[in-house]
Amino acid sequence: MVILVGCVADGGCAMLRRLFFLFPDEEHAQRVVDQLATQKISEHRIHAIKLKGEFKTLPKVTKRQINGTAFRAQSILWNLNLLIFAAAMIAFLITLVNGELIWIISAFAIMVVSFFAGEQFVVRIPDVHLSEFADALSHGKILLMVDVASNRVNEIENFVHYRHPEAVVGGVSRSMDAFGM
Repeated sequence: MVILVGCVADGGCAMLRRLFFLFPDEEHAQRVVDQLATQKISEHRIHAIKLKGEFKTLPKVTKRQINGTAFRAQSILWNLNLLIFAAAMIAFLITLVNGELIWIISAFAIMVVSFFAGEQFVVRIPDVHLSEFADALSHGKILLMVDVASNRVNEIENFVHYRHPEAVVGGVSRSMDAFGM
């Protein structure tokens, strides 16, 4: 069986979302990992983080996941989008004074595209960063990250929440599976 990057066995090639759950200890987290297998979620789609010590059985995270590479990449893309918008706005104002219609329209079009790209990035796409769990991790909690197809987010959150009341649902973000993030 071949699994393509970003594809899941049960959901086809869909956008993946990363679900975050906090657990008091490794034993509780391992029970959830075992039960997620019954929901057709492969163990390579599950990652666990704790600050001190090694896990006995839980799936580990990659260096890119724990170092926040995805957060830095998103930050760079956001700043680049702001820079493009600012440059287009300056070009728009300069060409407005000069009165060259084609350049006015071009600069305005770039500003509109940049605006809507930023809106998609900020408003429409959910995102959670590991930095939001720093306090819980420093108190010995275990963070379990589960990558699922976007159409299964509610199903899996409810599955974990109702079977494991000790689990704290920590949010949803995009998954950059293609880059090991």
